[in-house]
Amino acid sequence: MSALVLDAGAFLAVERGDREMVARLRVAQQHDIGLRSNAVVVAQVWRNQAGRQAALARLLRAVEVCTVDERTGRDAGVLLGRAGTSDVVDATVALLARPGDRILTSDPKDITRLVQAGGVPAVVVPC
Repeated sequence: MSALVLDAGAFLAVERGDREMVARLRVAQQHDIGLRSNAVVVAQVWRNQAGRQAALARLLRAVEVCTVDERTGRDAGVLLGRAGTSDVVDATVALLARPGDRILTSDPKDITRLVQAGGVPAVVVPC
């Protein structure tokens, strides 16, 4: 089954009330398209200890949040070297993609380079 892989830009769009992004994610869920991200992306967007990021908290309940372990860190470093880029979080997002997935990103240029360098047949979609 395909999924939407979310980078920080997708989460921030929801946080600021972007109706188009919210609708896009609802349609995905209605069509049994999973939502996937990782803990490093969550760290990029989560700022409120008191839980005032209600929209973000609701979204996170629907997202498969993958761990970033040593193996992922090494793979991300290798991918960065292949792609000639330097954003570690972008590399971990690209590594989440599986064939048929779509990556929702606010950085389509770098994510595209990473996906191509990793040989993953995923579609990069600007958000």
